[in-house]
Formats: sequence, structure tokens, C-alpha cells
Amino acid sequence: AEEQQNIEAGLIRRRKKRKAPPPPNPFTGEVELEPEADSSPYEGSEELSAQDLVDFSPVYRCLHIYSVLGARETFEAYYRQQRKQQARLALQPPTNMHETVNGYRNYFSGIVGFFVVEDHILNTASGLVNRAYLEEVWENALSKILASLRNHSSYCTDADLMLKVKHLIMLFSFTLGSYGYPVGQLSDLLVELRDQYIEILMKKWVQVFREIFDDDNYQPVQVVNQAEYNHVLKDFPFHDETLEKMGFPKTLPFSYFVPKVYNQVKQFIYACLKFSEDLNLSQTEAEDMVRKSTNLLLTRTLSGCLSTLIKKPHLGLQELIQITINTNYLEDASVYLEEFISDITGSGSSSLHCAKLQSKSMFKDARADAESQIYLQLNKKIDRFLELASYDWLLGEPEGHASSYLTDLIAFLQSTFQAFTNLPDKVAQTACMSSCKYIASSLMEFLMEEDVKHVSMGALQQFNLDLIQCELFANSEPVRGFEEGALQMCFADLRQLLDLFMTWDWATYFHDYGQENSKYLRVNPQVAVVLLEKVREADKKKNIFSALKKNQRDKKKLVETVLKQLRQLTSNSD
Repeated sequence: AEEQQNIEAGLIRRRKKRKAPPPPNPFTGEVELEPEADSSPYEGSEELSAQDLVDFSPVYRCLHIYSVLGARETFEAYYRQQRKQQARLALQPPTNMHETVNGYRNYFSGIVGFFVVEDHILNTASGLVNRAYLEEVWENALSKILASLRNHSSYCTDADLMLKVKHLIMLFSFTLGSYGYPVGQLSDLLVELRDQYIEILMKKWVQVFREIFDDDNYQPVQVVNQAEYNHVLKDFPFHDETLEKMGFPKTLPFSYFVPKVYNQVKQFIYACLKFSEDLNLSQTEAEDMVRKSTNLLLTRTLSGCLSTLIKKPHLGLQELIQITINTNYLEDASVYLEEFISDITGSGSSSLHCAKLQSKSMFKDARADAESQIYLQLNKKIDRFLELASYDWLLGEPEGHASSYLTDLIAFLQSTFQAFTNLPDKVAQTACMSSCKYIASSLMEFLMEEDVKHVSMGALQQFNLDLIQCELFANSEPVRGFEEGALQMCFADLRQLLDLFMTWDWATYFHDYGQENSKYLRVNPQVAVVLLEKVREADKKKNIFSALKKNQRDKKKLVETVLKQLRQLTSNSD
């Protein structure tokens, strides 16, 4: 069957070529025959028929004797019953058959032997068995064969062994099919095993991708000569005219995991196709199978590995930025994977009927996860600087320069956003905007914190110096592409609040309150109440011995009036 179907699986023992006899001994004239290594009583047996291997004469003699005695039907019933019992023995799979290909080979050989013998009896024993009997035995046997193969193959975790089992099932099917036994269900089983084979490949490629990610340094690839450059381009379709014109060393935007992942996806496609060999699939069916399997690899296996990678706690900002850049290039390369599948399956790129790869959306999702992690990491870094803030809330005079924790934070942000140049503008802008909003909200929390009971005007002036540094950073366009004033708006609430308190411009605030062109439009009266109460408490503490002075009494009266009006605004808004 292997030769007829032109399947070169190498699973059937080949007949050894006969060696030429050695020359005669020149002294005695005798020919000394060398014993053949690995000689076997079955050597060359594939050329022999069932009649050559099995002595059927006892069956014929019994049939003749029973016929002469007029009891032919008794022998027929006895023979068929005995053979059905023997069939059950042949159909019992070896223990741990799933562990080696020899287990499957012995199992199939026993079954083939049984049915080939029965076919010979059908053709030579003048009605001892008939086609209906054989079909019944085969039908019962086939259900047990399918159950055994499903059961044992479900334990298999070796893709190479699954390929060998697939070849054996095909040979088994071709062999018994040539004797007229219906083998259609075995073809259906091969489809099931193909799905399981793909699952085994998926699990294998999980480890492949994880090792790639673990080994990567998350630095842009640097090549020092043309040979290194060509080596990268051999594994990954990348073209950049600007980079082409530059001399060596060249720095590519992605890290090594991009060409490695792309190459491994291609290796997976090759592995998928191996199972389809000799299954007589059309080009359309083969391509559809490969595309669906590749889609699964990308949307489930690679996606899962990327998700696990992105959520690793030890990953820093640099690694997350590089992962985001890498997914961009892998997404762009999806079109080349489409072409590769069309070329390798011979279907051509015009096959619109097949499922398209869904990698673009998967890489977008992975990139979105990485970007979210970038924003979280940035906030965590900002928190570390903010933890160093130690304001003296009863400060008499400002220090004349911004707090050291804030100048260090601004320096960190400036260097960080320089590393964002290879990121898409939108990502860099979102990261910068979210950082500024986070700093602004954190600074506001400092002022509103319940534990801070007193805030002096000197402390507010010092706080104002820190806010000015934030505004200068926002004005410096740390990331390109912002509309003018967009970043500064992050600090507008704080700016208007501090301006109001430092100029003590309450008349304007109350006069313009609720109008769109109000100078202090972003100052919430409830926030103003909280801060004004803290300022009042700081004044009380500072002027504890000068409460009878007229200017202090006037200021105290003014503060109470302002607080009353603010509370009224608050209650009206409620």
C-alpha cells in the first residue's frame, strides 16, 4: 500500500537488497557465505501473500470432513464464532500504545493480518465465510479501532509521533480499502487527529515564544556590517529607504524578538502542512486549514504569551516601549504571512474565499495592553518622586526655587519622553498627557489632604514655584504634536486656584462666577472652602498673640465673609 500510494514514510520494514556472493577461496574453491546481520524470518515478507505465510490446510480439511458428515453449517457457525473471539483479541490495543510508534504499528499489523486472512478464506473456502459476515465483523471492529485510536492519541503530546501515527493510519486505511473494506470513517478520524496535532503544536509554540521573550534584551537591533543586516532581513521582511542609505553600524527600530517570532510563525505553518501531506486535500482546503491554524496560533497562543509578558511585574518602561514598537512591526508584517501561506499552499494570492489572518487586531490589542502598562508604570515612577515631597505647610517665606523632588521628577520625565520618539505620536502624547494630569491631581491632593490642617501663604507661594516648574515643562513641548496650550490645561485648575489665593481676588471670583469667560472658571467653590479654611487656621496659629490688632480683625472678618459666600455657592450648586 505504501508503494502504491507513493508514501515515503519509512514506517514499513524494507526488503534488504541481496548482496553479491563473495568470490571463491583461491585455495579450496569453496564459497564462504557470510551470515546476514539482523536476519529475520520475515525478511522480504512483504512480497509474500497470506497463503505463503499461513498454512490454511487444517481449515480446508475440517470443512471437507464436516461437509462429508453433513454438518457443514455446524462448522461454519463454530469457525465464525471462534474468529469473532480472535478478532476481539486482535483489537485489544497494547498497553501504553500511545508512547511509541511501534505500539501503533503492532496494533495495526495484527488487525490487518486478521482481515487479510479472512479475505483469503472468503475467496478459497467455498462459502465458509461470506461478504455479509466479514462486513459485520469489520463494522464492529472499526468502531473499536476508532475508540482505541481516539483514546490513545488523546494522551499523545509529541507532534512527530502524531505524524507517524497519521502515516500508519493512512497505510492501514489504504491496505484494508484495497481489500474492499469501507474505510471512510478512518478519513474522518484523521481530521480529528489533525485538530489534536495542531493543539500539540500550539502547546509547543507557547514554550517557543516564551523562550524568545525571555532571551530578548528589548533593545533596538544593531548591525555592524552588511552580512548581519542581510541576516536580519532574511528572517523578517523589513525595508526602510532612509536606513538603507545610512552607513554601518545601523540601528533597526525593533528588537530581536520581532524576526524570531516572525520566523517561528513560518515554522509553525510548515509544521501544520506536514499533517496535510498525502491526505489528498485540495489547495483550497490545505490553505484554509493552514490559515485557521495560524489564526489560532496568533490570536490565542502568541496573544496569550504577549499578554503574560506585558503583565510581568519586573518589566520596566524601556521594555514596555520596545514591546509596543515591536508589535507595530509584527502587525505590518501580517500581509507577508498572508502571501507566504498562499505561496506555500500553491493557491495564489487571489484566493479570497479563505479566512484572513486576524493578527492585525490581535497586535492592536497587545499594543493597547502594553500602552496601558506604560501609563501605569509612568504613574508608579511619578509616585516615587511624589513620595519624597515634604512641604512645610506653615512656611513663612518661600525658598525662592522649586522643591528638589519636583525638579528631579521633571528631569526624569524629560529623559523618559526622549525615549518615546520611536513610539506612535498618539501613544507618546497620551503618555505625556496622562502624566501631566496625574501630577496635577496629585498636587491638588496635597493641598486637599485631610491631615494638612494649616496652609500658610508662604507655603502656597512655595507650592506656586513648583507649579511654575510643571507649567514650564508643559510649555517645552516634551512630546511633539500637541495643540498649543493643550498640556498646560492639565494644570489650569491649580493655576487658577493659586492665582485666586495669592492675589486675594475674591471680588472678581464672585462677580464672574458661573460665566463662561470667568477668570477663575475652573475654581470649584467647595475646593476653595477647604483651602481657605486651612489658610484661616494657619493665620490663627501665626497670629495667636496679635488677635486684637485691627488689620488682623479686618482680615478675619473678610475671610469669614468669603467663606460664607463660598458655602452659599456650594449649597446652591447642590
